[in-house]
Amino acid sequence: MENKPKFTPNPKLKLMDQVREVLRYHHYAYRTEQTYAQWILRFIHFFGGKTHPRDLSAKDIERFLSDLDCMKLIVCEFSRATLDKIKCNRINSPRSRATSAFRRSS
Repeated sequence: MENKPKFTPNPKLKLMDQVREVLRYHHYAYRTEQTYAQWILRFIHFFGGKTHPRDLSAKDIERFLSDLDCMKLIVCEFSRATLDKIKCNRINSPRSRATSAFRRSS
């Protein structure tokens, strides 16, 4: 196995440009690059958009991940409630009653 020197991005570039430079160096797909950049921006904006990620602690990362987890639970509950409502409306719709009456008479 060769000993390659570790790639370091140009420190004169802004953070997101450095991220893109590293991802391109490692030949990540363009869509992966976009997704990683989007998550980094979400993380930065979660803390007001003024703080550089290197200045944030592990506790801040936990807060961000906990918030994501809470949002996931809210979305799941909303989705479940919406799905239940759709099922209920489908069962009680006039078309559904007519179809089930037709099936019973056949």
